[in-house]
Amino acid sequence: MSIKPDHWIRRMAREVGMIEPFEERQVSRGTISFGLSSFGYDIRVADEFRIFTAATGRLTVVDPKAIDESAMSFYQGEVCIIPPNSFALARTVEYFRVPRNVITLCVGKSTYARCGIIVNVTPFEPAWEGFVTLEISNTTPLPAKIYANEGIAQVLFFEGEEPEISYADRQGKYQGQTGITLPRMKT
Repeated sequence: MSIKPDHWIRRMAREVGMIEPFEERQVSRGTISFGLSSFGYDIRVADEFRIFTAATGRLTVVDPKAIDESAMSFYQGEVCIIPPNSFALARTVEYFRVPRNVITLCVGKSTYARCGIIVNVTPFEPAWEGFVTLEISNTTPLPAKIYANEGIAQVLFFEGEEPEISYADRQGKYQGQTGITLPRMKT
């Protein structure tokens, strides 16, 4: 398995639409950087957020098998404020089509990490496609500001042999997601 450089990512974006929209170069002037880098692609966060909050006045448990949507408020805008010690769900601007012989790892950008803002994204499995749902944690005791349409995390691409069964083959529950997708169970 090998990590793939910028020319491979550019070729896959052109030939199979692996990333759409695709920014051919790193954009960084006046913005938190996004676009193609040496060994990855810096993804952007869209302007739609689901913010977890206790402002509803009732206590709930965050349960991955039965999420209580009333514990989240929807927000759309160019800047999102995440309350102290809380988190938000968001999605990427980019839509991904992962080739069958590729898996990705996604890591948060250092600009946010240096502010106590952590981005958690699971790997994009072979043959998965969709907008990526992001979890953005504010680990600080202060409100945190997130800038929509700017860089939030970096995706690294690893090419290997084709798996026997891909995410698409097993009809993964998050295949083809289009918005901020909450946790769900297969029925």
